[in-house]
Amino acid sequence: MTNAAELPQGKPSHAEETSKAAPASGPLSPPGAVSPPGTGSPPGAVSPSDAVSPAGTGSPAGTGSPAGTGSPAGTAEVPAGEPARSPGGIPEATVARLPVYLRALYTLAERGTTTVSSEELAAAAGVNSAKLRKDLSYLGSYGIRGVGYDVDYLVYQVSRALGLTQSWSVVIVGAGNLGRALANYGGFATRGFWISAILDSDPALVGHQIGLATVRHVNELESVVASNNVAIGVIATPATAAQAVCDRLVAAGVTSILNFAPLVLNVPQGVDVRKVDLSIELQILAFHAQRRVAERFGQDAESAAEA
Repeated sequence: MTNAAELPQGKPSHAEETSKAAPASGPLSPPGAVSPPGTGSPPGAVSPSDAVSPAGTGSPAGTGSPAGTGSPAGTAEVPAGEPARSPGGIPEATVARLPVYLRALYTLAERGTTTVSSEELAAAAGVNSAKLRKDLSYLGSYGIRGVGYDVDYLVYQVSRALGLTQSWSVVIVGAGNLGRALANYGGFATRGFWISAILDSDPALVGHQIGLATVRHVNELESVVASNNVAIGVIATPATAAQAVCDRLVAAGVTSILNFAPLVLNVPQGVDVRKVDLSIELQILAFHAQRRVAERFGQDAESAAEA
């Protein structure tokens, strides 16, 4: 059962229409879907510090995707000078920052914070306040003069934009160390992601309980996807098997894939792939660490590398 949340009573109409959640993927009861707060929305007065430019005027300068993440595969090429936009009309760079804002907002909510200024939220998210205000303007969210943003309502707005007001069925392919760690992570359920099944080719692992899911044979992939209306596939297999698994997921109807295998996947138009490569992140950190060592001892980077 999809749990598309209704907008709280008393919220301004401009916030109701500016951001649409992604369509529901399947009949699952959301274990952690976000419900709209019960409080009324702030009046529409906008303070000079929280003022924003109208949505659609282009992405902020200097924006980009997080290091080590790939652009979604199968997306249309964007003309030079134009920001890449998601199907909902929000720039891709903004979409990449929304989960960061949401994490900061959850932390504030857990501390009992009810309102937050753009400067405070930007500092918690590691961005500048102008960029944050611009990003939030795409959601129709404006601060109140002298107060800032209502934390609960902003959680709802960002969650709705990300499609987190409903539940998403996820299948993990690969029950090795990484696959087991992912299946045991409790944070997915609290954000509306339900691990429907874990698949593996090793018969010795089939039938084992990992987290809340049971390991099933990878031969059941197509039936698992169909019976659970899987929206997202996670590939945690060796690189040699990753492309074949990806092809089967796509053929079964999965259009969103999170890839942990050290391989660039080839997918057709309309399929989104996000790649997570921890070794790349470590190599980038090694580069910066080497630079710091060189600066400390007055060497150039090449000399530090040879030492």
